[in-house]
Amino acid sequence: MRNFLILLALAAPLFGVAPAEHGTRLKDLVTLEGVRNNQLIGYGIVVGLNGTGDKRTTIFSTQSLANMLEKMGVSVAPTAMRVQNMAAVMLTATLPPFAQPGSTIDVTAAAVGDASNLQGGLLVMASLRGANGQVYAVAQGPVVTGGFVAGRGGNTQSVNHPTVGRVPAGATVERLAPSVAPTGEVRLQLRNSDFTTSSRAASAINQKFPTKDTPIARSENGGLIRVTTPPEWKDRVSEFIANLEEIEVKVDRRARIVVNERTGTIIIGKDVHIAPVAILHGGLSVEIQTSLLVSQPNPLSTGTTQVVPQTTVAAKDEPARNVVLKDGATVEELVRALTAVGSTARDIIAILQSLRAAGALDAELEVI
Repeated sequence: MRNFLILLALAAPLFGVAPAEHGTRLKDLVTLEGVRNNQLIGYGIVVGLNGTGDKRTTIFSTQSLANMLEKMGVSVAPTAMRVQNMAAVMLTATLPPFAQPGSTIDVTAAAVGDASNLQGGLLVMASLRGANGQVYAVAQGPVVTGGFVAGRGGNTQSVNHPTVGRVPAGATVERLAPSVAPTGEVRLQLRNSDFTTSSRAASAINQKFPTKDTPIARSENGGLIRVTTPPEWKDRVSEFIANLEEIEVKVDRRARIVVNERTGTIIIGKDVHIAPVAILHGGLSVEIQTSLLVSQPNPLSTGTTQVVPQTTVAAKDEPARNVVLKDGATVEELVRALTAVGSTARDIIAILQSLRAAGALDAELEVI
């Protein structure tokens, strides 16, 4: 690990500039209960492939084609088919909340047989169903793979995943999405559960919409805020929610350090504090090298040429580096001290883990 990257959340104090206190929009913190995406799934056939479709070993693709042809008045036995220009695919799509009949959504098609490429294929009309088994959309259109396969036999070049493609705006919504329209009460769900943020959000809503009687917003728990629609907004619930979304809330975040040892990335929040501690860190490196020497026999002798390995061992113990942090040390002081003594990413990760084990690090340490 030759280089490393340290990211400090709100690190403006490192440069002597105090960061301005800005809140986060409620729209970016919460979701409305009942207003959610719905997953759709379906099964279909992609035709028009240039010999890159399913092989004869994929039985269900020929059966699907035989069933489709039978509905069109053509009766062909599945065992009599040998079609390489079609592929059976699994279809997935996301139905957004309040999607109206007639609107379009994107569809993803993935080969489920042994087709090698969906490039240039055409998805034949297929239904997309929800978890309740009802049809919510119908998909059809050309498949865009975003990749290709060139060559034949063992000499081929593949880019991206040609067995998965998308049909942009390829599905037409046929049924209203199963969303719950907010009425007299709005339930806001925090994306990141936190009691402090939930309480602050409820207070900000009550300041935005003051009432003489009971406040309209109350924090049920760390992940739910219950808001009662004021009487003057009963007929304009959508406008009321739009005003709620614009309210700014000061978010409270946990002190956390995220370490990615593979890439050498260390992300430290500004609220991380270090207890009074002395850090003594040194390094011992052992290098073992093996060189192969060729031993030649004397001229006109009966000897043979031999390869003789020569092994050398070298050990280097670096002097320990000392860092002392006083009471209330901040992230800025920790980073400056570790950087000043020439610590590498692996050194800093080891030091942080040791600080956490010693109880001197007032933050969550997450290693990914």
